[in-house]
Amino acid sequence: MAAQQAGITFTNDGKANVMLWAPYAQTVKLLLIQKKLTLPMIKKERGYWELQTNQIQASDLYKFLLDGKKELPDPASKSQPDGVHGASQAIDLSLTSWTDSAWKNIPLEDYLIYEIHTGTFTPEGTFKGIETKLQYLKELGITAIEIMPVTQFPGERNWGYDGVFPYAVQNSYGGVQGLMELVDACHKTGLAVILDVVYNHVGPEGNYFNEFGPYFTNKYNTPWGSAVNFDDAGCDEVRKYFIDNVLMWFRDFHIDALRMDAVHAIKDFSPKHILQEIKEAVDVLVADTGRPHYLIVECDLNDKRFINPITQNGLGMDGQWIDEFHHALRVTAGGERNGYYSDFNGIAHLAKSYQDAYVYDGIYSEERQKTFGTKVTENPGQQFVVFSQNHDHIGNRMLGERSSVLFSFAMQKLMAGAVLVSPFLPLLFMGEEWTEQNPFLYFVSHTDKELIAAVRKGRKEEFSHFHTDGEAPDPQAEETFGQSKLNWQSLDEQQHQTMLHYYKSLIALRKQTPALYTLNRKNLEVTFNEAQQTLQLHRWHQQQQVYCFMNFSKQEQPLALPAENLKLIFNSSAAEFSYADQPTQNQPGDIIPPESLLIYTHV
Repeated sequence: MAAQQAGITFTNDGKANVMLWAPYAQTVKLLLIQKKLTLPMIKKERGYWELQTNQIQASDLYKFLLDGKKELPDPASKSQPDGVHGASQAIDLSLTSWTDSAWKNIPLEDYLIYEIHTGTFTPEGTFKGIETKLQYLKELGITAIEIMPVTQFPGERNWGYDGVFPYAVQNSYGGVQGLMELVDACHKTGLAVILDVVYNHVGPEGNYFNEFGPYFTNKYNTPWGSAVNFDDAGCDEVRKYFIDNVLMWFRDFHIDALRMDAVHAIKDFSPKHILQEIKEAVDVLVADTGRPHYLIVECDLNDKRFINPITQNGLGMDGQWIDEFHHALRVTAGGERNGYYSDFNGIAHLAKSYQDAYVYDGIYSEERQKTFGTKVTENPGQQFVVFSQNHDHIGNRMLGERSSVLFSFAMQKLMAGAVLVSPFLPLLFMGEEWTEQNPFLYFVSHTDKELIAAVRKGRKEEFSHFHTDGEAPDPQAEETFGQSKLNWQSLDEQQHQTMLHYYKSLIALRKQTPALYTLNRKNLEVTFNEAQQTLQLHRWHQQQQVYCFMNFSKQEQPLALPAENLKLIFNSSAAEFSYADQPTQNQPGDIIPPESLLIYTHV
């Protein structure tokens, strides 16, 4: 296996090393577009082609010529200034002037995550736009931003999961330099950066991988077609390609953590799973630099093997998203029970998720029609990321409605509270903290007419379980993208100011209360009353006891305090967290108001 990294890298003496894995090719030449130069490459073992030259400078445009016929962009390109079908651009990653040498990342248990889509977070829709909001996020209480995928995709409008150049940074967002400057600014502000990456598939338009080699295998079927080749003939080079990609984000872009999309769709029956090999490579990097980096996965298998240490025969991932907490919470709050929500009964499952993290941990699932999941009794709270909404569960609705449209003001506050008092890592989706009203829709900007038609058709089929009436917004339309942008001007209105104040206050309380911010899942008791739709969460740390009472019903419910000398420290129904004609109750006494959260501690 080649030790050099794929693509173009520059040496300290100004030379360029070029490496391409193209086992299908008989000849390979490097085309320097502006200079009109053609440089032959040298064939090496196992399908690699190499070249060292002083005729390439940073910013030069280039393509590879395979067998004298096919001119193709570099699969390891770091920049596609003219889009996915255009020439690649040589980038020297060492030229960036970093100012974050003192930054060492923060402990994973201190992550309070804010998910951002670069294109819709600000009017500018760029990395520079995000930079202008960093102080706002810091004042909100956020400690880590999570950026949805930024690898180059077709056009300028996409969620990011259609990326086709895993090493390249989206040109319309600001490219390599823009992302590096954003990360540097985040670290200066005291914010960690999580980058969402996709290793389970590659998007359809601009996907030239099959022209070069066996990057995919027909051994497995996935929702996106043939699986990425992690265990078939030629897989060593594919594995190296993605391992090097992980290391690039950490080493060269100073990213603090990766969120790896849908790893359950990664098909790998190798003796050593690709995720374990990635973890081992990251551990070597961490030992070398002294900077910790985290690997967080999205996985719906409820299999503790993914998050158990390698020493315990696990794959070593540091954490994972758990949708099951979200599903149980939404049903408890009165949301629909169709599609993937149909397996969740509401408050009993919410209580189970607080206690056990996974709802389905070795019990029978009606939706899957099988016994499902494993128990995670010994896994610490910081291994689980929970949320009341995220890009998937908003955007996978036909109309992209946020909680702000589907639930009352009071229930939104309660749902946020349910997340923030949990013994897990909380994640907020951009704008929820001020009850943003604009939807977050699914949008693309493909150029292939057949693909556009297929996306429209597939979109209808995807949410057919959720909606039966009306037409979905056109994913290809620029208007659909525009509707999904955050409305920052709404912060001038009382309703939105009030919700923002609520989130700031609740986040501050979590940070100031050891029993809440210490993610010890052992120091937790949960009880619930299904008839009353109330739940009591008891958490403690050392001598501090905290009791969180939640009423998901629309009526007042009786409140029996479990101990003497308890002091109310937070009330979601207090006047300061209400607006207009919203009911308030500053001293709840022996009742808990409708759709509300009360938090008590010992005097």
